[in-house]
Amino acid sequence: MKRPNILWICTDQQRQDTLGFYGNQFVKTPNLDWLAARGMVFDNCFAQNPVCTPSRASFLTGRYPRTTRTRQNGQSIPPDEVPVTKLLADAGYRCGLAGKLHLSACHPKISPETERRIEDGYEAFYWSASPDADWPTNQYSNWLAEQGLSLKRTPFRGSPYVQTALPAEFSQTKWCVDRAIEFIKDATEKEDNWLFSLNVFDPHHPFSPPPEYLERFLPTLGELPLPNYLEGELDNKPIFQQKDHLGTLNNPKNFPFVSMTDYDHRLLKAAYWAMVELVDDQVGRLFRLLEETGQAENTLVIFMTDHGEMLGDHGVYLKGPFFYEPAIKLPFVMAWPGVIEAGQRYNELIELVDLAPTLLEAAGLPVYAGMQGKSLWPSLTGMTERYGHADVYCEFFNSAIWHKNPTPYGTMVRSDRYKLVNFHGLNMGELYDLQEDPLERFNRWGDPAYREVMFEMLMRMTDSEARTADPLPLRQGPW
Repeated sequence: MKRPNILWICTDQQRQDTLGFYGNQFVKTPNLDWLAARGMVFDNCFAQNPVCTPSRASFLTGRYPRTTRTRQNGQSIPPDEVPVTKLLADAGYRCGLAGKLHLSACHPKISPETERRIEDGYEAFYWSASPDADWPTNQYSNWLAEQGLSLKRTPFRGSPYVQTALPAEFSQTKWCVDRAIEFIKDATEKEDNWLFSLNVFDPHHPFSPPPEYLERFLPTLGELPLPNYLEGELDNKPIFQQKDHLGTLNNPKNFPFVSMTDYDHRLLKAAYWAMVELVDDQVGRLFRLLEETGQAENTLVIFMTDHGEMLGDHGVYLKGPFFYEPAIKLPFVMAWPGVIEAGQRYNELIELVDLAPTLLEAAGLPVYAGMQGKSLWPSLTGMTERYGHADVYCEFFNSAIWHKNPTPYGTMVRSDRYKLVNFHGLNMGELYDLQEDPLERFNRWGDPAYREVMFEMLMRMTDSEARTADPLPLRQGPW
């Protein structure tokens, strides 16, 4: 089998329920729906951390956050970690990236010029960590300046929570897709085997879509569903949620749910969904390019994100030490015509760490010994029965700076039916019966009726602690 080209699309902070093929009837995503129809849709794919850097370091290496030692935003991935793109580049792939990488302490006060890189395998590197002109090497903001423009966010009709940015033709998402098109055309002319990582910032906050995209939602704004929140549900839930209910990121100035109106919630949802529609329109250009250049039949296309977004569910916005389904259950699609059977749904539990070894097997390469995920390739191609984890693992070990006194060190384990979260050292956690309470409103932590379930899930958690231990260095001697 010929090695595929790889188009790897990774959005930022996108919930699973934002797409038509996952059941959303409000958002128009015809291009991604088309991709889903010609590939495999994963219904139960989970991140290993609910914030950016730990999740990205994890899925790029196929190793858990505790193993990569990149457990927090603001940390830098150690130079001895091996991203899958480095392994593919070493095997002859020409690799390119546009947008965000975020494997290092990516903050202008710490890294004033650009993001520090390790050997990541990217030959073409069109770096733009975010649309903002915070770094002199942000290629997107430099491109805007060449057009005589700068990024301006304007409050939408006086809203304190929603803004509009530049029209779509000047968006970072379109700029990233333009770079991808240039790269793919050049690689095609040179007959190179290629991988391109399209890492757009949308639909990450701030909620600032192009104005023409937000306008689409206004006629039916009153019909948009309100957040999944039951008054009083946070009373017996961890303190971090109670604090962020008063203001996201533990700051009363950020999305204070307690003082927001139904209009505020719906407008925020419209703005978030508008950014998703922008992504769909732009990636559609790439799908058409593959068809026009005759590469569609030999290109493995992946669509995914790094983690989710609370969007007001459970009275909280954005992200943090939260392990609810909207924060960690992600959109994930893989398509390769003639190799991956079209129109299929994969219901077994999988983790993002499974992606890196899957890519290596798809390219006919051996799986790197340090990877902890399990390749899905035999399952995807019908060589074996479908593989799934007995339970999935996620962690938040002081992964962001917003919460102190106490500082959250949380571990989650989720089976088909139950989800357990333990905030270590605080005698604080969550237990959900996803069969009886799929909306995760009722915390059964400490509930006598769930004592045996809690014991079983704590045992699963200790088992997960063992299986996430670093397999490196490999044993060399017989004793």
